[in-house]
Parts: sequence; structure tokens; C-alpha cells
Amino acid sequence: MGRPLSFLHLTTFYPPYSFGGDAMQLYRLSHALAESGHHVDVVHCVDSYHLLHPGEPPVKFAEHPNVVRHELRSGFKWLSPLLTQQTGRPWLKRKSIAEVLRLRPYDVIHFHNISLLGPEILSIVPEHGRAVKMYTTHEHWLICPTHVLWKFNRAPCERPECLRCTLQAKRPPQIWRYTGLLDRMASHVDQFVAPSRFTARMHAERGFPQPVAYLPNFIDRVDSDWQDPAPRPQEAPYFLFVGRLELIKGLQTLIALWDRVPKYDLLVAGTGSYEPELRAMAAGNPRIKFFGPLPQRDLGGLYYHALACIVPSVTYETFGMISVEAFARKTPTVARDLGALPEVIQDSGGGFVYRTDAELLEALERIARSPHLRAELGQKGYDGFVRWWCREAHLRLYFDYLNRSAQEKFGRIPWLE
Repeated sequence: MGRPLSFLHLTTFYPPYSFGGDAMQLYRLSHALAESGHHVDVVHCVDSYHLLHPGEPPVKFAEHPNVVRHELRSGFKWLSPLLTQQTGRPWLKRKSIAEVLRLRPYDVIHFHNISLLGPEILSIVPEHGRAVKMYTTHEHWLICPTHVLWKFNRAPCERPECLRCTLQAKRPPQIWRYTGLLDRMASHVDQFVAPSRFTARMHAERGFPQPVAYLPNFIDRVDSDWQDPAPRPQEAPYFLFVGRLELIKGLQTLIALWDRVPKYDLLVAGTGSYEPELRAMAAGNPRIKFFGPLPQRDLGGLYYHALACIVPSVTYETFGMISVEAFARKTPTVARDLGALPEVIQDSGGGFVYRTDAELLEALERIARSPHLRAELGQKGYDGFVRWWCREAHLRLYFDYLNRSAQEKFGRIPWLE
């Protein structure tokens, strides 16, 4: 088994100062490592969170005694992430990060979404000892200045035109991207991993110089969710959408056709910058209901009682996390055939993929009219969750990569001696 390890995770966003799935994945990983007896330090940038959300986080998260959060806050506030975004360097964060590096001899330094920490951060080393360094591509930031391969704010990116796209997205161009800084800093990382085969392949196709391996995301076992589920949120049958309310997540495509789904409600859990427009679009349909942002503990019942969860994203997701969260509750998923979304459905058989509105409507009707089919798909999804996307499966593969990297870097695996 080896001795307990010391982990340092670096990221821009971490709960509760966070927005999307990358932060939740790191939260789950940090707590899983802590509950296995390891020590975990997490460095995250509160200044970056407040750049996009001036108030305090709306949802609270439980802390773990073996996980220590180190908040990057400066008197310069928004200027700190802006300088990093422009230069690729953590100018106003260096001192705070250096103080954390002096705390202990880290075994593993793991990078996540470092967009507002800057690529130079990849070259850091612990003050005591040597560490294996890993990077998880939660987003497409390494190959896309806007992170999401959403071109000109209207379609998935098939052919890069990064400068024009960045300007149209109303983001300052990043000159450092044209200097070779990212390639030089990437050479300091021992192992890059992606949560889907699609994302790993996309990085190779877009010219990222380092190999990217496959390490799927996970959620913790939630057996009690379906053995003793929360009460139904309503008597009427419903389909479910969970996610950030942003244009790229595709909820608007469901709203536009929900008049053609007359027998079933659409429940929506999440919040985001596109929420006012989405609520306005749905105002004339009382069967579309917005629940706002919900903590994970309140989502279980929504997933469990749904006929199916719909994932209609219109750009390249890096992983099908919403599908896996549904599978963990034995609920099938219907997802757009785009990016990484089809992988978890094809791997498990836990739902359907669609390309057109007609295919989506047919899939929803098939599930809704056949409880047997819904149960069969849900069981297949759950079996896939247990096999590939639960904590135990993830940690086995995670430590395989760490051990392999240590053997290649040091000629031995220090924590197994």
C-alpha cells in the first residue's frame, strides 16, 4: 500500500469559489485522497472568482480536515487575474504560492484549470524534495484561448482562427500564446491526462506537443440515493437538465422544442450568465421549471425520479459528467452526439445519443412510454458507473499513472519503498 502521500493541487476555481465541473471533480478527488489518509493542499484563486461573481458563493461545501484550502487573494483584486491572463505568469500570486511550496515535501503536484494562474506555474518545484507533476485537461484551455472550442460564439470550432475568435468573444488577446511559453512550460509536466478519449485526441490534433493519456472522471458512490431516494419533486413525470445556464450548454435547444413534448415537464437545475434569456424563452411554457443552483446532496432525488437526463451541449464537452451522475442513480441519459458526450453512453449502453430534434424526441418518447426500457438503460448506466466512473476505479488508474511517472522520473517509486 505504501505510505500516505502529500498532494498539492493548483487550480483557478475550487468550491465554494467555483462555477463548473472542473472544480467539482477536483473537490471529489481531494476528498477521496484525504479519506484514504493522504494530505491535500489546494491552491485556488478567489480573486478570479470575484472577477466573474462579485458576491459570496451561493452554495456551501463541506470541508475535510485533511484538505487545506489556500486562497489567493490580493489587494489588487481583479488586476491579479487580468495580469496573469495577459502575461501567462502569476505576477501578484508568486509570494503566496511560494509560501505553500515551503510547507512540506510534496510527492505530487497536480495542475487543473490553471487559466488564471498562468502556464509559467507548470515550472514550479517544491522547496523540499522532488515531486511527480500531473496535469488534467478539464477544459480545452491548452489549445483554445476561450477554453471551450466555441468558434465566433456560434458553433463548435472545426478550424482554429484564434485571434479573431478571441476578439469576437470580447476577451483580451494573449500574446504569450504566440511566444512558445506554453510549450516550454508543458515540458515540466510528467503526465498529462484527459477525462475522455475525445479530449486526448483533440489535443493531439490541435498540435499540443505532449502526449495526453486517458483518465476518466468519477463521482463517489451514491448507493443510498437510489436505495432510499429523496421524495419526488413533483407528481407529474419529467425529464431533467442539470448544468450551467450558458449558451454552449444547449438548454435553449430544449426550450425551443418542448411544446412538442406535451406530456412531460422539463426541470432545470443550475444557474449562469445566460439564465435571464433562458427564463424569458421558457416564460410561455409552464411545463419548464427552473430550480436554480442546487448542492449535490439535493440533486440525487431529482436525478433518481427523472424519466431521463438530457445533455444537449452544442460544443465539445471534455467529459459526460452529467450522464455519469445520472447513471449513479440508475437514470438513463439522452445526449447530443458531439465531443465526449457519446463516450459514456456508448461505453455503458445507459441511454441514447441524438443528432437531430427528431431523434431526440423519439428517444424521449421511447423512454417515457416503457418503464422496462428505462429500467434496463438505467441498470446498464449504473453498471458502467461502478466499473469505470466510481471513486475506486478512478483512484486505481490515478495511482497507476503516478507510480509509472515516478518510476520513469526517479527510477523508483518513493512512496512504495
